Amino acid sequence: MKRITSFIYLATACVLCFTVYLFTGSCDAAAVLDEAPVVASFTTSPVPPSSVLFCGKEIDLMRYQMREGMDRELSSFTYYHSTTMLLFKRANRLFPIIEPVLKANGIPDDFKYLAIIESSLDPKATSPARAAGIWQLLEGTAKNYGLRVTATVDERRHVTKSTEAACKYLREAYAKYGDWVTVALSYNAGMARISEQLVKQQESSALNLYLVDETLRYPYRIFAAKLIFENPYKYGFMLRAENLYAPIDCTEIDVNQDIADLAAFAKEKGITYADLKYFNPWLKDAKLITGGAKYTFHIPNKNKLYYATSNGYVHDKRWVVQ
Repeated sequence: MKRITSFIYLATACVLCFTVYLFTGSCDAAAVLDEAPVVASFTTSPVPPSSVLFCGKEIDLMRYQMREGMDRELSSFTYYHSTTMLLFKRANRLFPIIEPVLKANGIPDDFKYLAIIESSLDPKATSPARAAGIWQLLEGTAKNYGLRVTATVDERRHVTKSTEAACKYLREAYAKYGDWVTVALSYNAGMARISEQLVKQQESSALNLYLVDETLRYPYRIFAAKLIFENPYKYGFMLRAENLYAPIDCTEIDVNQDIADLAAFAKEKGITYADLKYFNPWLKDAKLITGGAKYTFHIPNKNKLYYATSNGYVHDKRWVVQ
């Protein structure tokens, strides 16, 4: 690697030296080497758009803090290549679950990008504040919106149910603010804090508030995710269908009785305990105590657990090159 780098460095210097010689008739090799770049390619900064469409409303991004906020987040998503590519792969499996729930609850489709920001679409994600699941709900909030969190169950990690709970919060916040951008900020900071700061700072627009850095960045991270997912090639991402994670067909089994040994239960269903936990991330323990409630297990089709054939499902054709 060092030899290759040295060769590139020397070759660049030679080209520059020859160019200088053509125009000046002389060549100072040492001076050229001092000015020569030490990389073979250059990194460019993505250009923030003048506006972005979010939940059907055009957001003007020309004010300095808005443009610079977009610049920061677009650069972050664009150059965290491995992380951003992984988001596309997971979205191919999870967006087909999330989108219908948002639609059924009257929540704009753009809020699926909020789930990206919250958890990178990882149902097992847990924050230092002990928020969990793709929507990063705190335990108290989850229970307030109808999710079960017990010794053996945590429905914050249930993709469908946690999305329904998030929708309840989003609807409640929209009823309060009548503005989806403000709703998005409140998801991060809480309605009480956003309402307090709107009054305290005498502001009508949440985007003009002075807030902690995490909350200030939040809407622009959502906007940046939307822009890149809607036009990945523009931001340097080239994926093929086989790169994406295909949805895996599952059979649903309802259970309303305790299960003392989930490993034995999984074996009875012809799958591994690891498979059972992966497709049912809401299971917290090696056993299930129902308390009389009904739970639905997703048992994956064994034939779909192998990459025997290339993925043929692409949720959004814009994500792949043809």
